[in-house]
Amino acid sequence: MFVPPALKQSVAAGIYRRRSLRYFIFSSRTFKNRSRMGLFFTADTHFGHANIIKQCHRPFEDMYEMDEGLIARWNSIVSNDDTVYHLGDFAWRIGKKKMTTILTRLNGIKFLCRGTHDGRILKLARYFEGIKDSFFTEINGGQFVFMSHCHQEVWPEMNHGSWHLFGHSHGKLNTYAEQHGKLLDVGVDSHDFCPWSLAEVAQVMATRPPNFNELRQAK
Repeated sequence: MFVPPALKQSVAAGIYRRRSLRYFIFSSRTFKNRSRMGLFFTADTHFGHANIIKQCHRPFEDMYEMDEGLIARWNSIVSNDDTVYHLGDFAWRIGKKKMTTILTRLNGIKFLCRGTHDGRILKLARYFEGIKDSFFTEINGGQFVFMSHCHQEVWPEMNHGSWHLFGHSHGKLNTYAEQHGKLLDVGVDSHDFCPWSLAEVAQVMATRPPNFNELRQAK
């Protein structure tokens, strides 16, 4: 299993120790020279949550169909060598055995941003490369990405064009995000119940306006 060379991993605690000020307290890993590894983002799967079908108008008959559909769509695009950042609310009040089964069926190397309903999953930290409140990472040799469960008005390096990925809002902030900078809700309700690939995120970000404090706008 790939271990970030610039970071010391603490699997039991699900956190990383800071190695430099550049990565600040949100650091995870950089994705340089990893062209064969796919990078994906998702949030708000709510496995085991029957009521979310009605609340968010999901196109599933029942909880079983939803869970199986989410797993199938995830695995249709994510391989075991890919990395997936899940930005919170993985499941809803399901038992350890069922949650373990779901986690082992999902492809990829997984990171988790703690969401509103992720208290129980912390007991299964061994199935994740890292569990944190937020992540801040560099991809493609210069693009910074800040990830958290909830949308933030400000985030690290936004004045240098960093992206902000989030969940929690179940698509209700999509119109707002289109108009207010490099923002994207990567939850399943905003993307046909599939994870977002890095290429898809980059394509969307190319259409977004600059962040409000973007220094490159200054004359």
